[in-house]
Amino acid sequence: MTTTALPDDKQLQELEQKFDPEMRFRPLGVAATTLVGGLLIALSLFHYYTAGFGLLQEITHRGVHLALVLGLIFLVFPHRQALLSKAQPSSLWTPGGLPWFDWVLAVAVAASVLYIPWIFHDLMFRVGNPLPLDVVMGTVLIVALLEATRRSMGWPLPVIAIVFMLYALFGPAFPGLLKHAGSSWGQLISHQYLTSQGIYGVAVGVVATYVFHFVLFGVLATRIGLGQLFLDVASAVAGRYAGGPAKVSVFGSAMFGMLSGSSVANAVTVGSLTIPAMIRVGYKREFAGAVEAAASTGGQITPPVLGAAAFLMIEFLSVPYQTIIAAAAVPAFMHFFGVFMQVHFEAKRYGLRGLTPEEMPRLRESFAQRWPTLIPLVLLVFILVSGRTPYLAAFTGITSCAIVGLTTRVGGNTARHWGLLAGLHALLLLIVFGGFESQEIKLAIFAVGAVATPFLLKALKVQGRIGLPVLVESLGTGAKYALAVGAAAATVGIVIGVVTLTGVGFKLSTIITGAAQAVAGGVGTLIPASLADPKTLTLLVALIMTGVVCILLGCGIPTTANYIIMVTVAAPTLTLLGVEPLVAHFFVFYYGVLADITPPVALAAYAAAGMAGSDPFKTGNTAFRLGMAKVLVPFVFVFSPSLLIVAKGFTPYDFAVTFIGCILGITLLAAALSKFFLVEMTRGEQLLCGAAALLMIAPGLTPTLIGCALAVPMVLRHVVAARKPGAPPRPVSGPGA
Repeated sequence: MTTTALPDDKQLQELEQKFDPEMRFRPLGVAATTLVGGLLIALSLFHYYTAGFGLLQEITHRGVHLALVLGLIFLVFPHRQALLSKAQPSSLWTPGGLPWFDWVLAVAVAASVLYIPWIFHDLMFRVGNPLPLDVVMGTVLIVALLEATRRSMGWPLPVIAIVFMLYALFGPAFPGLLKHAGSSWGQLISHQYLTSQGIYGVAVGVVATYVFHFVLFGVLATRIGLGQLFLDVASAVAGRYAGGPAKVSVFGSAMFGMLSGSSVANAVTVGSLTIPAMIRVGYKREFAGAVEAAASTGGQITPPVLGAAAFLMIEFLSVPYQTIIAAAAVPAFMHFFGVFMQVHFEAKRYGLRGLTPEEMPRLRESFAQRWPTLIPLVLLVFILVSGRTPYLAAFTGITSCAIVGLTTRVGGNTARHWGLLAGLHALLLLIVFGGFESQEIKLAIFAVGAVATPFLLKALKVQGRIGLPVLVESLGTGAKYALAVGAAAATVGIVIGVVTLTGVGFKLSTIITGAAQAVAGGVGTLIPASLADPKTLTLLVALIMTGVVCILLGCGIPTTANYIIMVTVAAPTLTLLGVEPLVAHFFVFYYGVLADITPPVALAAYAAAGMAGSDPFKTGNTAFRLGMAKVLVPFVFVFSPSLLIVAKGFTPYDFAVTFIGCILGITLLAAALSKFFLVEMTRGEQLLCGAAALLMIAPGLTPTLIGCALAVPMVLRHVVAARKPGAPPRPVSGPGA
């Protein structure tokens, strides 16, 4: 029996570059590699140091972060994809193998960013009345920022930002409620560049103080083998059952999503193993790709990190971290449960096998080899729920990853030098929990440990999971992976700046609310008042409209940037209709993430399709079908907030009724979509089962009981039919059919 191994780092990087625009790094020559590598490591060390020993002044911290991020993008990402194939030779026009204009853009954008911390003490006198130099530097930053975002993640977000800026400049030309007085270019620059309402706003602040650190933690945790342990656990738990590889994909992606901040990265990493296995046992290619895509997008809604959106929610909602993860737990479970049940019914319908004992890892052996890799995750979560800052938790997790990686090994006695492992963790916990008022004392303790560790490793002849070179390389890779998110956050700042400058968020909310009331009024004449009152119908229509807006605006945009846009543009509509802010934020977040499996721009589905060798559009459609629980559950927790546990109005009774109704409804909906329950379904049974499922999912005891009554004839017919001899499930025509 063997452990299924994750692809090596080089293979993963090639897969991610192929399918994820955020990972398309250009090859560099020797000189440029040294310089860029040094800057990337410096960027990681800057965030690591400030997380553990104190942030800089807010504007300075954001400035240093943004200057390094945007400057590096011009050195790491080419201006066109044709340059991804090989490194350019060094010449007068391409010094160090990079075009001269990329060097100019890198220096110009760094200078324009650092200009704000430099003039910080005069800012209050310039806001609303910028100097000509302020306008020039702000213009340079905006132009360079849009180009940096285009290079690192494609056109969607820059186009959105440009549309919003045009709206700010040409307000008088817009009709109706959208009309406003308009702004001059100088006024727009002043608001976007000189205030904290634009580029230097909360989006950049959260990425600079929270998100970057968790991207780095995810890279290091994967390097030391935590991802492999998750995959082994998933294989051992679910692999033996019908359609085992697909169930491994669901469990594995749920756990791996704790580390990855990207649906595409999750799909590529886990899918490189599970998709071929799914095809091998008989799943259709588009279904295999869709399972991985749907499961991978679930990683973005899974505690404890929520694709880093948890920390954005802390900032926007001003609630404790514990509240966010408690609210996220049940809806995330519902998503994975929905995917799992469709996978199960598909396997039963086609008589697909599970993994054989030879294909599965021995869980006991896997834990014996990799249990130390759980230490960083346990420490990270413990510090988060203890009420300390997320960046201190990330500092602890990153440091623990380094300690585990350097002092333990895979195979044999994994913690042979357990004294060194325990001693270094004791120093780490002393720094975190020691209560030292002086940062110098904490730094001195850290320095002692950092300087002594290499000598101790050499003296004890320790061969760890990773060596110091891999640790240093991981710092550079983590910084690379965070570049696109940094640019996206700054560009989202432009969108937020226009919203605060023009009030367009409130105007859009008024328009959507008015349209919802009009549609609800028309529909209300066709529905008895006892079934739905006008207020409920208005909210339902507004939710549908808001969901569509979220999916459209979320196309091709990373989770963190996606959430910020949704909160700025879409969430006010729901709060205007009386939805609690926590509930409204979760609704728009779920629908924004849904864009990753919604054609025509379903990035996670297309990445999975590339690995499955299937049609991308069919894979995207199937992934959307598999993610139906994620589509429906947000509607449920809007009308029954008890499902979020910590929302206002929670009662055990409401939670129990809603939870049980969702479980039953999602199960029946999965059966209807799979055309199989205990035996093959007829078309009529599919329709009846689908209607019953929707009633069960709807909040309230009455619709749940009506749904159960509708489903009883179908269930009884299937129980009788399944007991008849000679009625086996229909087999597929062949593997990968």
